[in-house]
Amino acid sequence: MTDNAPVSAVFAAAAHAPAPAYTDVIFDFCDVLLDWRPRIPLEGQYPPGVIDMFFDRADEYGFWHYDELSDLGWSEEKILADYEAHHGPAVAWVFRVYFERQRMALAGMIPCMETLLHDLDAAGVRCWGLTNFTVKYVDAAREAFPALGLLRDVVVSSAERIHKPDTEIYRRAIDRFGVDPATTAFVDDKARNADAAGTVGLTGIQFTGADALRGRLFR
Repeated sequence: MTDNAPVSAVFAAAAHAPAPAYTDVIFDFCDVLLDWRPRIPLEGQYPPGVIDMFFDRADEYGFWHYDELSDLGWSEEKILADYEAHHGPAVAWVFRVYFERQRMALAGMIPCMETLLHDLDAAGVRCWGLTNFTVKYVDAAREAFPALGLLRDVVVSSAERIHKPDTEIYRRAIDRFGVDPATTAFVDDKARNADAAGTVGLTGIQFTGADALRGRLFR
């Protein structure tokens, strides 16, 4: 009986282990898997006021406008030329410095998400990526954070020339990954992107933290 006790304990633990709720999970990158902080590349290079100006969301032709165009496939040189046409060469140089140092914006992985990826993989859940990002950034992130290698494939908006919440990019991901939408969850920090996933049959989950997400992905 003594020899069998450890085996019994193993079976008992397995019986009570949470089961995955989905066969597949598709993850957004920024603010879900990655802690992306775009101010970091400019910190120490320019005064705080200049950095605030550069990231001013009220600027119609500011950083956030071109960040979206970058996600849609605009090259860095095309962005710099267009930005300079609106702001002049001196201010455009700030953007050039940003591009040269942009890998620094990848501050780390969101707390506990590395563990969650490993746990999903160990449970037999296939993990994928779908992100509004550039191929260059995705490659840099996967190089910096080995846990992202658990993603079997990633659909990147800059390569597709469309981005979330356009439903076409979700359909492309479904087809490319070969997943069944009925048993697949999509996780994004933005409600509109999670909602759009639902319109093509995926279960859209708005990310609020790793613990809450774990509660949705295991039952």
